[in-house]
Amino acid sequence: MQKGLKGIVAAETQISHIDGIEGKLTYRGFEIGDLSRFSFEEVAYLLWYGKLPDQEKLQKLKDELIKNRTLPLHIKNILDHLPKDMDLMSIIRTAISSEGVASYGWKPSIEQAIRLTSLVPTIISYWTCLKNGKPYVEPSEDLSHVENYLYMLNGEIPSKAHTLALETYMILTLEHGMNASTFSARVTASTESDMVSAATSAIGTMKGPLHGGAPSGVIDLLDEVRSVGSAERVIRRKLENGEKLMGFGHRVYKTHDPRAVALKAKLLDIVGEDEWLDLALDVEKTAVALLKEYKPGRSLYTNVEFYAAAIMKAIQLDSNLFTPTFTASRMVGWTAHILEQAEDNTIYRPQSIYTGQFHDTTSLNT
Repeated sequence: MQKGLKGIVAAETQISHIDGIEGKLTYRGFEIGDLSRFSFEEVAYLLWYGKLPDQEKLQKLKDELIKNRTLPLHIKNILDHLPKDMDLMSIIRTAISSEGVASYGWKPSIEQAIRLTSLVPTIISYWTCLKNGKPYVEPSEDLSHVENYLYMLNGEIPSKAHTLALETYMILTLEHGMNASTFSARVTASTESDMVSAATSAIGTMKGPLHGGAPSGVIDLLDEVRSVGSAERVIRRKLENGEKLMGFGHRVYKTHDPRAVALKAKLLDIVGEDEWLDLALDVEKTAVALLKEYKPGRSLYTNVEFYAAAIMKAIQLDSNLFTPTFTASRMVGWTAHILEQAEDNTIYRPQSIYTGQFHDTTSLNT
């Protein structure tokens, strides 16, 4: 028996492939490093349609994403009346759930996937403005998907460097095989439930700190190193105390995380000199060396969330937006899997092993 279904094949997919031994990730057969030079919209098209778009099809997708950015009145009304101390992942889950009208029936469609993907950044920005007492910034009809997200959050057109940095991160986290949230989405879809229900299941799973909360821990590490002034002192102390080093190692990759490699390379190209990127590079170099010293043979390297934290700091994204931003990107992967599940559907029904006791009732007094 494998607890947590680890190593158990649960589905066939053409969406992505992970080679944890070689440290490779492909979307629809394309190496993830090669895809980082494309736009969010182009890679989303690839995951949904199975091929990269020509200019006409790309423009059509962009138009559809723009058309679906505006929050319907009923979602705004719900958000206006939710408790202000409610966490943002629960806000997204509730808002997306309320989108589940009759038109979201079986079978799911790419049009539904586009709409949900387009709505999430607007939900995040609407709630962020509401909670902070700032005027809501209506979505732009002229900006790209990622550019518009930053614009709605800050009320200003973002710099090209910041847009490209976040766009690269979001492309690299669009999809990642049969992770916990994707599995949740496919299980729900396998009952012939609607896409909104399947996406809501995924969001609830992403909310868990073992799945979607890693960047916050990396930020804490970077902040501590900056405060102490010595990466070696902080990291050595953590390792000697048996603490987990956030942002290093991955359950799947036994070598370099290809997303971290691609993200680091892109950051060095587009961000230039930045104190948080410089700090991240120093921490990575020191940590990898110390991990080899304290945990020989483990091959522990940075994962994608390590450099995601550096990005979030560089573009001044508040820490409570880390997992929601991850969710905004992963909605593409979830919906691609929901669509794939619907095309060759079998309901999931794994077995469990009973470990309780059996009782004989014949000896009991009646």
